[in-house]
Amino acid sequence: MRELFDLQSFYRDFAKAADQGGFRGEVLLEMEDGPLMAWEKVGNGPVVYLSAGMHGDEPAGPLAALEMMERGVFDDNRHWLICPVMNPGGLALHTRENREGKDLNRDYLKMETLEVAAHIRWLDRRPVPDLFVSLHEDWESTGFYFYEINCGNDRPEVAEAIFSATSVVMPVEPEVFIDGHEVREAGWIFHCPDADVPDHWPEAIYLAKKGCPLSFTFETPSSADLVDRTRVQMLAFQELLKKVVP
Repeated sequence: MRELFDLQSFYRDFAKAADQGGFRGEVLLEMEDGPLMAWEKVGNGPVVYLSAGMHGDEPAGPLAALEMMERGVFDDNRHWLICPVMNPGGLALHTRENREGKDLNRDYLKMETLEVAAHIRWLDRRPVPDLFVSLHEDWESTGFYFYEINCGNDRPEVAEAIFSATSVVMPVEPEVFIDGHEVREAGWIFHCPDADVPDHWPEAIYLAKKGCPLSFTFETPSSADLVDRTRVQMLAFQELLKKVVP
């Protein structure tokens, strides 16, 4: 497992692994630091969409996506949509925002950034996901936590299984309020399908409005070791798959 993140090496390694895994890549937008890429593997099972690298100071998500691609996690039993580097400029600069100083994860209503506009054009040509997972990190947390947006059946046992899998590496975030949200249980924010700020939609809200019934946003603490953060993202994602779209 990688202990450092290098954008150009990432592009090379991910493309190689994705090609070997039967994925087709599409350049959504050519950018100064590298292309905004989307990858698809068509299957007859549930549609699962994974995104990472929305914020450039959060490298564990892209690395987790790469490790899972190399390990063959993205099998032939589901229809996969993967965007592993949502913010090439931010990842090159190691900044949360893109090169223009915009937070991409607040632009899914107005679509003012080139990255989000191109991404939405691609999403709108794809089937609505049955499950959306977004990999993020948090500079203020000390443990792992996640947001769940659930427009279908409430299944608390899924959250329990995720924490059981990840706790072997990292503790659950202990705060009862996380980023202004009261937790349902430790580390678990059960979020309504509406944006906290009405004009500033995150990607998860856009997908909920589009009809995606279930989404999870995983958050690892940026202060933890990068290898551990990457591993927790992988464990959480794979446990979620087993429980929700086996």
